[in-house]
Amino acid sequence: MTVTLRALSALLTYPSPELQAAAPDIARALCDEGLLGAEAIAGLEPLLAQFAADDIFDVQERFVLLFDRSRSLSLNLFEHVHGESRDRGGAMVDLLETYRAGGFEPVGPELPDHLPMLLEFLSTRPLAEAREMLADAAHIFVAVAERLEKRKSPYAPVFRALETLAASPAEAELLAEISAQPDDDPEDLAALDAIWEEAAVTFGPDPNAGCPTGRDLLARMGPAPQPEWTGEKG
Repeated sequence: MTVTLRALSALLTYPSPELQAAAPDIARALCDEGLLGAEAIAGLEPLLAQFAADDIFDVQERFVLLFDRSRSLSLNLFEHVHGESRDRGGAMVDLLETYRAGGFEPVGPELPDHLPMLLEFLSTRPLAEAREMLADAAHIFVAVAERLEKRKSPYAPVFRALETLAASPAEAELLAEISAQPDDDPEDLAALDAIWEEAAVTFGPDPNAGCPTGRDLLARMGPAPQPEWTGEKG
């Protein structure tokens, strides 16, 4: 198991008192495994310190404001690629099949493309395979990191860490297309309502188009067509 990927997954889950208490353990695990460099680990320290020191309700409110109310910062990866189009449904089904083929059965209410879930799965896979799949989504990590850096959010280094773990850098063309998408303001409720007023995604394969193969799924992340931390697998 890759402890670092499991730790980064935990840092991107909805904050809880258990996660707060585990912050020192997460820091030690990252250092002990040594998969991230010293600079990347140092970048995560402000977020870990925030978890450990701040009131849990403040931490949770900041998380919701960033990731639940801002579509441009969504933790659901296909949101950045397919939006609410029908293509997302087929990709979602295929990703679920990829999980199950790897002996990983998702639990909880989150969608299969939820980044913490993907990282949880990748933590159980050989490191080379995990790095290749991270590379397929590197342009999303970079775009989200840049948006978080503009907000001076301590979550930005989590995405920079994922960028460094990817087997190859983000493709410039894909990054430009993702970065060109509007960066919504989570405090502008009227604008958010307008953005979310779209057709609901249908989770199932398009009868007029075959599903992509499991391994190539994340590689198809082109432009849109217009668990708590325990330190070991639960």
